[in-house]
Amino acid sequence: MPNAKTGTVTFDVAKAVSEVKQGKIDFKVDKTGIVHASIGKVSFTDTMIAQNAKEFLATINKLKPAAAKGTYIKSIYLSSTMSRGIKIDPKTIEEI
Repeated sequence: MPNAKTGTVTFDVAKAVSEVKQGKIDFKVDKTGIVHASIGKVSFTDTMIAQNAKEFLATINKLKPAAAKGTYIKSIYLSSTMSRGIKIDPKTIEEI
């Protein structure tokens, strides 16, 4: 559903379209600290999904509060919309 908070309802359509084309990252965080985000489509290659995941994790780390101590990203699961998640080691994503 369109929502003004997420930017899907706007009077400046040209600005919204240009932000999406430039790679605007939208993600949601629930009460337990789980981050939900889309990093690709079925038509993407393995390399494209890996690059998107790497960029997304870099953005999450950049937004890390200064008061946060210890391990910030504990686990990563990658899944399609209606499938089981595949566990990915957070340390290996940097090597890709």
